[in-house]
Amino acid sequence: MFTLEQSKTAYRLDFIILGGACVALAAALLRGDPPAPLWASLAYAAVGLAAWSLMEYGLHRFILHGMKPFSTWHAEHHRRPGARIQSPTYVTVGFMAALIYLPTWLVLGAWPACAFTFGVTLGDLLYSVMHGALHRRGADGWLGRRRRWHGLHHASSLTGAGGPGYYGVTSPLWDHVFRTAFERGGRRFSRQ
Repeated sequence: MFTLEQSKTAYRLDFIILGGACVALAAALLRGDPPAPLWASLAYAAVGLAAWSLMEYGLHRFILHGMKPFSTWHAEHHRRPGARIQSPTYVTVGFMAALIYLPTWLVLGAWPACAFTFGVTLGDLLYSVMHGALHRRGADGWLGRRRRWHGLHHASSLTGAGGPGYYGVTSPLWDHVFRTAFERGGRRFSRQ
């Protein structure tokens, strides 16, 4: 419970809890209490999902690769990518409640906070499922491209080829925006 390397049960429990949180938040929104137009709930959820994408990139780049002790812990994931190394579920849930739901609730109210938190939580769940798949299964198509991208991240972090980069797991968008994607030979991708 207080370790970064999770047992198979704790690892699976993370998916169950995040999935359950998504279902509970979606049910609360669909129930309409407090009442809110469906389009507004969907818009807040979409903003939350997009915000997760940027949070994923920022957490990975600046916290997991730049701030001790997190960077030391994350380096263990790079050394043993198949190990179930992740934040314990209670850390994720606490983060979502304290740093996502609560501030949004204080600023915008209960139902926007619920919808926004649903989007962020869904993004985190999708990230968790995808990251696990990238390290454990072969993949074709879009998932195969994400797997190769993530492999470049692991390779660049270990070898320094082109500098650290490829921080986006679920999307390459922010790596292109912040120029942390590289071509072969270490040159940054250019968007012309």
